[in-house]
Amino acid sequence: MSSTDPVQTRLTALDAVHRALGATMTDFAGWDMPLRYGSERDEHLAVRTRAGLFDLSHMGEITVTGPQAAQLLNHALVGDIAAVGVGRARYTMICRADGGILDDLIVYRLAEAEYMVVANAANAQVVLDALVERSTGFDAEVRDDRDAYALIAVQGPESPGILKSLTDADLDGLKYYAGLPGTVAGVPALIARTGYTGEDGFELFVRPEHAVELWQALTGAGEGVGLVPCGLSCRDTLRLEAGMPLYGHELSTSLTPFDAGLGRVVKFGKEGDFVGREALAEAAERARANPPRVLVGLVAEGRRVPRAGYPVVAGGEVVGEVTSGAPSPTLGRPIAMAYVDAAHSAPGTAGVAVDIRGRHEPYEVVALPFYKRQK
Repeated sequence: MSSTDPVQTRLTALDAVHRALGATMTDFAGWDMPLRYGSERDEHLAVRTRAGLFDLSHMGEITVTGPQAAQLLNHALVGDIAAVGVGRARYTMICRADGGILDDLIVYRLAEAEYMVVANAANAQVVLDALVERSTGFDAEVRDDRDAYALIAVQGPESPGILKSLTDADLDGLKYYAGLPGTVAGVPALIARTGYTGEDGFELFVRPEHAVELWQALTGAGEGVGLVPCGLSCRDTLRLEAGMPLYGHELSTSLTPFDAGLGRVVKFGKEGDFVGREALAEAAERARANPPRVLVGLVAEGRRVPRAGYPVVAGGEVVGEVTSGAPSPTLGRPIAMAYVDAAHSAPGTAGVAVDIRGRHEPYEVVALPFYKRQK
């Protein structure tokens, strides 16, 4: 392919299924993905009260194997990956040498010397390239497995029952942030329990040729309890209500984990050096001495919806910026996440507004998350 050829949009193994269901499709990070199937509000509320089915096959899977796989990942990422037990997973980040966030990741330890790194679709190539570059000198192999997997998620309070009807895997014993190999509807799968909606749920990593069969089995199993197919639009409002960051909005190369309020993922006590350590130590010290802008929740007093990039104002001055905003189907009001000056970050701070096309709309500062499920 020459440099002048248009980039080919990638299709997931479930593309024909989405079209048959009448999905509104959209380009997302080079993939043609379902945005919604009908009402995004109905899809959102189905996940909160019943269950939703998602195609997440655009996510980027990278396998790291070999005798020094753990040491490589400890060097390349900010977390202590060597301390993760087999069958468990960890939320972590990969940073540049200057501490800027390249991506946030979930790393699964599949075996003693085998890990699966799951990157965001838009950053998968960047993460792969960085891991390959950082693997020099380690007895470990970094493998691009993006084409080896389809990824289906079932989320919501009815999801354990739906999945139990299709597998004899020990779902009750599967903890949050863990994964186990099993068979679902006759399909070999890695069954994970992480989620990005604020609800209980499962992610099923399967071979692409098994995706349609599994989707149809899950659809059938969930028919009696109100399972519906869900697109990226409601996934965004669900994660926003749950206060979960999205790369390109709450996370970027211009922010360190400490700027994002996620300094807990950086493990200075682990063995060996890691990329960005010095810059991150300085960022941690800055955050302690003079907190930068703080990520907060904002709830509208009116009906106008804030969007990413809108200024947050107080006393006529700009004191922050919205990173994500949307109507909240659960709260019934518009909500936003925003980075604001520390002086205006305490829940209940008076006089805070969002500049929405020249009008200062009043907003209440609240602690994140906006929504937390009842255990």
